[in-house]
Amino acid sequence: MNLLAIESSCDDTSVSILKDGNPISNVVSSQVIHSNFGGVVPEMASREHQKNIIHVTKLALDQSGIDLLAIDAIAFTNGPGLPGSLMVGSSFAKGLSLGLNIPLIAVNHMEAHILALLLGEKNPDFPFLCLVVSGGHTMVVKVDDWNRMEVLGSTRDDAVGEAFDKCAKLLGFDYPGGRQIDETAKQGNPNAFDFPIAQMPGYQFSYSGVKTSFLYFLKEKGPDFIQKNLADVCASIQKALLAPLFIKTKMAMTELGINQIGITGGVAANSALREGFKELAEKNRWILYVPDFQYCTDNAAMIGKAAMFKWQAKDFCKFDLQTEPRLKIGQ
Repeated sequence: MNLLAIESSCDDTSVSILKDGNPISNVVSSQVIHSNFGGVVPEMASREHQKNIIHVTKLALDQSGIDLLAIDAIAFTNGPGLPGSLMVGSSFAKGLSLGLNIPLIAVNHMEAHILALLLGEKNPDFPFLCLVVSGGHTMVVKVDDWNRMEVLGSTRDDAVGEAFDKCAKLLGFDYPGGRQIDETAKQGNPNAFDFPIAQMPGYQFSYSGVKTSFLYFLKEKGPDFIQKNLADVCASIQKALLAPLFIKTKMAMTELGINQIGITGGVAANSALREGFKELAEKNRWILYVPDFQYCTDNAAMIGKAAMFKWQAKDFCKFDLQTEPRLKIGQ
């Protein structure tokens, strides 16, 4: 079975070709234009998708060696995401599906992030716990099956990836700056400075307090001090941003009695996060799963993996289906 999957929820245009559920090409075109504005500009994002989607699709097909006429189904991200960006991907997918007279499959972006854990050589068995960490989401999810997921807790304000980027912007890093904090922190002392960690009930998260504390810290210390101690500052704020993720995940694993944990989403590429969970897994005898780097950030291969389950269940969508920017897990 050959499937063409499209991802366009935010500012990455991605197309993947999967054969029997396994990606044989996965092309991602990232929009660098947003770095000039310190964040994603929705209208610009949708325009860039319009420019890129045909070229990205052709490249994915060329790399796969599969002809467009040999595709058996089209999958696309239906939400959540930016309305304009979702519309470009869904419209293109519907056009291909109609033109080729093949089934159309709508995929929940967040569920696809979780099912990206099944793209590796070693995959978790159901049930397992998943920590989803990205620029738009921070949540703990109990995964009972490909179509049965329960959100146990999420962030009350910013997602951890958004907090990383906002702190990076305060430090003068280009957008997106979370990766630059990670790289700079490798040379620093994470215990050099103390930043607050929000004490939220249950499996809830909050990052507004640590961001405000970081802003006042930078103003108090001044640019010269910050530049001189940049590595220590990055390591310390990174420790504060990641700490709640370790705390809440350990709590959930213990209370639910689950020993399989998956970490997914763009922030799963963070080296300190990966190392921290590796140590926790070894100490608590958990089985840890983290996708390859290419499957952590937004990509169409994860959309295709989720779509394969729907294909097997004959869960196809109608052409009048509207995109849902606020779509939640389980909807």
